[in-house]
Amino acid sequence: MRDFLPAQARRRNHVFGIIREVYESYGFEPLETPSMERLSTLLGKYGDEGDQLVFKVMKRGNKFEKARNRCQGGEDLSEVDFADMGLRYDLTVPLARIVAQYQNDLPAIFKRYQMAPVWRADRPQRGRFREFYQCDVDVIGSTSMTVEAEVAGALSEVLGRLGFEKFRIHINHRQLLDAMLDNAGVPAKLRQDALVAIDKMDKIGVEGVVKELNERGLSQSAIDGLMPLLEQAAEPAAQVGEFDNEATLAALEAQVGHLESGQTALRELRNVLAFASAGPAADHLYLDPSLARGLSYYTGPIFEIRSDDFAGSLGGGGRYDDLIGMFSKRSMPACGFSLGIERILVLLEERGFMAEQSAGADVLVTLWNDDFTPNSFRLLNEFRQAGLRADLYPDNDRMGKQFGYADERSIPFVAILAPDELEQGVVAIKDMKSGEQEKVARADVSEWIRARLAE
Repeated sequence: MRDFLPAQARRRNHVFGIIREVYESYGFEPLETPSMERLSTLLGKYGDEGDQLVFKVMKRGNKFEKARNRCQGGEDLSEVDFADMGLRYDLTVPLARIVAQYQNDLPAIFKRYQMAPVWRADRPQRGRFREFYQCDVDVIGSTSMTVEAEVAGALSEVLGRLGFEKFRIHINHRQLLDAMLDNAGVPAKLRQDALVAIDKMDKIGVEGVVKELNERGLSQSAIDGLMPLLEQAAEPAAQVGEFDNEATLAALEAQVGHLESGQTALRELRNVLAFASAGPAADHLYLDPSLARGLSYYTGPIFEIRSDDFAGSLGGGGRYDDLIGMFSKRSMPACGFSLGIERILVLLEERGFMAEQSAGADVLVTLWNDDFTPNSFRLLNEFRQAGLRADLYPDNDRMGKQFGYADERSIPFVAILAPDELEQGVVAIKDMKSGEQEKVARADVSEWIRARLAE
């Protein structure tokens, strides 16, 4: 859990503004959901490991007292008996609940974005927090791979606007993974365990994954069948824009093209790559057969953003055609992506990308004395009506203290209005960076400041 002081909050809002602008330019509409959901809504959607990270909220009032009395009376109660709500783990499951609940009020093809905090009972580390924001885009209602191309394009444009260049959008397909597991002879009851282990490839390497597959009960012959997949995952990717996805598709065709699930997956992956080839994701999509993503609700193409310039993932997502059907009798196709904004913000801070967002106002209006203060307020409101961020020091202290306040807050200009300036129809403007001061006609002063800010 973290606090954000004003300078940090402004920088975060600047990044959120860029993301919102890009998402809306792609036709996505805003959506908001509650911070808490029923546990029955959350549990069973993220796999066993994900369910363990859900923050559970204790029952309140009489419900909690009844559960506690039952426990004190000797009954062996589970934790579910003490909790009925949970903080949202992600923004996708609440979206599925919304679509199922309000499907008659939503368009047939629903494109939504949401930027909001989520909570996970995880171990904090660099770029990973228990409370963090996700910036999601999702399209509900279409099975076409144009959806995946749109989502990948939006994410690529966001990262490009934020100054990232050498990122890869790893793409795979859950049915392709199923075909590989079939080909290796992995029994159905161990499929999810195998995917969870393979999904840790970038963290624990081939040896670590093999060890975990053994611990999860896979036979040696099944592990041997998966080795070509695991060894390929250990190879470094080519440079951005130089990926040989066609060669990878051909190799996969030879390996699992005889299976129906393999044929479906390869056809859809080819379509995603073709549809995205004319957009901002063209040079960044990297076909990675080892990408698994542990969440159990994915059904088709899956994505994850990575780069050699930073450790870990900057976001992930995929197609989840069955999730909405878990909340209603009607299944609906869906695909989405969640951007790991907290890790992105850490990287942007390190690169100095947001240093220019440090000022909280464009101009500070000084005060002269109580009798003259209404004149200062008139100038203050003129600046604000002209679209400038204007502030004032609230006390009639000496001018040096007012300048010190402007300097402390990194306000670039100070507007000095005293009786002489009022009579002359001018405003004295001090540039806090250069220390220079000049008088500007009152009628022109807002435009004068705006021009200097643009330089």
